[in-house]
Amino acid sequence: MIRINSQVPDMELSAFHEGEIRKVRLSDYRGRWLIMMFYPADFTFVCPTELEEAADAHDEIKKLGAEVVSVSTDTAYAHKAWHEASPSVKKIRYPMLADAGGRLSRELGTYSEEDCMSVRATFIVDPDGIVKAYEMHSNDIGRSIREIIRKLQAAKFVKEHKGLVCPASWVPGKKTLTTATSTVGKL
Repeated sequence: MIRINSQVPDMELSAFHEGEIRKVRLSDYRGRWLIMMFYPADFTFVCPTELEEAADAHDEIKKLGAEVVSVSTDTAYAHKAWHEASPSVKKIRYPMLADAGGRLSRELGTYSEEDCMSVRATFIVDPDGIVKAYEMHSNDIGRSIREIIRKLQAAKFVKEHKGLVCPASWVPGKKTLTTATSTVGKL
């Protein structure tokens, strides 16, 4: 299972993106931040609500120098069918990765052998392919794209400002802390 500050494995996956099924390598995202949103399956209940929320925030995420991808153990053909059938999923312009054999899910520790699918998980990966944050939770609990964006902003901030750290609930413009002494001003 992957850990914080470890390298995301590079592998090639099929993806449904911009109306086409194509191959995508995880290393294609090097040089920019990456949000990987694992979810259990297409044509489910909670998943379209979160993927739609991510689709609505996609432009904001891109302005932060990041890309988002969704990942499930469905095939790219299932992603295409779901994209065509669901008004919520139809909004998605980011790549929908197909981890049909569960290889990536297993590598990152999100695969449930009992259910034969991924649990709901989010990974924030820096431009060097290093995991900076992740969370996993029960498949019946949806995640918040606002909190994911906040974590992305905090991860970017500490990477760009050596020696500074972000306290609880930090958002851009709020006070940060220094690892050497005490609180510093807004940045």
